[in-house]
Amino acid sequence: MASQIQGAITGIGELKPVRYSEGKTTLSLIAESVRLAIQDAGISKEDVDGLLVGPQVGETPQHVPATVSEYLGIDPTMSNTVDLGGATGPGMIWRAAAAIQAGMCETVVCVLANKNEKGETLRSPNRNPIREFDVPFGASGANTSYALLKRQHMEEYGSTQEDFARLAYWHRKNAQLNPDAIFYGKPVEVEDILASPMIADPLHLLEIVMPVAGGAAVVVTSAEKAAEGNHKPVYLKGAGEKITHRAVSQAPSIDALPFNYSIPRALEQARTNIEDIDLLSLYDCYTSVVATTLESAGLCKPGEFGEFVKKHSFGHDGDYPLNTHGGQLGFGQADLAGGMSHVVEAVHQLRGEAGNRQIPDAKNALVTGNGATLSETTALVLGGER
Repeated sequence: MASQIQGAITGIGELKPVRYSEGKTTLSLIAESVRLAIQDAGISKEDVDGLLVGPQVGETPQHVPATVSEYLGIDPTMSNTVDLGGATGPGMIWRAAAAIQAGMCETVVCVLANKNEKGETLRSPNRNPIREFDVPFGASGANTSYALLKRQHMEEYGSTQEDFARLAYWHRKNAQLNPDAIFYGKPVEVEDILASPMIADPLHLLEIVMPVAGGAAVVVTSAEKAAEGNHKPVYLKGAGEKITHRAVSQAPSIDALPFNYSIPRALEQARTNIEDIDLLSLYDCYTSVVATTLESAGLCKPGEFGEFVKKHSFGHDGDYPLNTHGGQLGFGQADLAGGMSHVVEAVHQLRGEAGNRQIPDAKNALVTGNGATLSETTALVLGGER
């Protein structure tokens, strides 16, 4: 039996995503997110002695924890940069709990944010095997890489365009109950998704996240201290993590993707199983990721996600609630903060604070994060009871 890491989430803060940030800096978005999170937790910034941030914060490519600490006016006894792509948000949560358990700190802020200026594209130097083995053959970005993943699934298992489109449909449908979602008030049907432009064959435009500006922060503290907070604590019950590759050309076979390890590991550590999960808060940068994650979670056999989606309901009142806030496909992806949105929604649901999208009597949530092309994966089981 995997050993458990003790920790609890006591505060969350998330900015409403906007298409463009109009002059704001990434540091200012970080500060706004942290302010909301510590206010929600009922603490002051002086109570924060741990900081986890993402890499390449817009205004500083190096010394990121020091820069953010200085900007926030805190002096942590534990700080680090977590670099797991879209898995960074969930990956921060268990690292924060582990640092607390190790006695390095007591209250950690985990924060991710990103500006999105119109007409501006931020790029960092990229010197890795992708430049040698992938880019010369046209695989130069996420769209191409995830298109290959979708094509592989279609060729190996016979999954159809309609199967994937139904996943995008549910995400946009769920977003209609979330006024903060970037696509609130803009529902789509399966036919609309299939009729949207083909961006990288076989991926349609409406199967791909739209970049936005925004941010999210989460306060993690010890299970004991959590009882002093403003809200019902949400406990970390299990975590799993696995990296198998970076470049899509180096990816393992589709039946050996890293979620096949990280999700079962998190469930084992939480001493639960997938059927006891009330919310599936699954990373959804592309429909192909959600499809393989459902299969890796054991909800259906490899290649059978399409039939699974046909037979079940994925709204807050359905038998398998999935990304009830709309997911990144409906809520928006503020760069790495998009992955943290899945943690924030799980906390809302487990606190019973999700309003008109509240899952009845939600007790456990599975949260996943994915970086690169299903390369870096993290899975968490969060619960409303210790």
